[in-house]
Amino acid sequence: MTAHHLLSWSPSAVVFDCDGTLMDTERHWQEARNLTFRAFGLEPPAGFADRAKGMHYTGCGALMAEETGKPNLVNALTNTLLNTFTALVEQDPVTMPGAAALVRLVAPHRPLAVASNCPREVVESCLDRAGLLSCFGHVVVAGGDVRPKPEPDVYRLAARICGVPPEEALAVEDSLTGMESARRAGLRVVGIGPCPPGPEAEKADLWVASLADSGLLSWARTWIGA
Repeated sequence: MTAHHLLSWSPSAVVFDCDGTLMDTERHWQEARNLTFRAFGLEPPAGFADRAKGMHYTGCGALMAEETGKPNLVNALTNTLLNTFTALVEQDPVTMPGAAALVRLVAPHRPLAVASNCPREVVESCLDRAGLLSCFGHVVVAGGDVRPKPEPDVYRLAARICGVPPEEALAVEDSLTGMESARRAGLRVVGIGPCPPGPEAEKADLWVASLADSGLLSWARTWIGA
């Protein structure tokens, strides 16, 4: 679907990623990774931040161990990473530009859900402190039988519990990992950030610089008759 066709369509539900989409937590993940490497006397491999973006924290911990040649430290790195990230978020929860306004605009008119690779307590704590948790009917996180992104599980489940087929739901994502998850689940996708070159550009139907994009807000107002 092209951006033009997407903008002539109205979703029946909207599913938001949390990290880097609703909440400005990517910087916390980056700092947590750096602090974790440092705590174990390790150097972050070149380009690690790009490879780790959007990963479930357990996958990130495993990747940290693999790329530093320390397979015996998987559990220790994973636990330290999560605990460090949680502490950083508690100290400084900040919403992404335009996120709160868009959520509050759409929430009275469409079912909203969150689909995240983060632990539930982290997602709900962030959104609660930002005053947004009550806007969401459902929070879906990876765990148990629900595989993390880029598997489609979290988005597929979010659409189902919102009561709509996946093809009638819109995903809002900032990471290519998350966009792949949503795409595989059958949702249409708004990507946040610069449009990448090559085939990766096709992971989103529409790219916007941020959720404060005036065109995105105008489009949302057409769904709700505002």
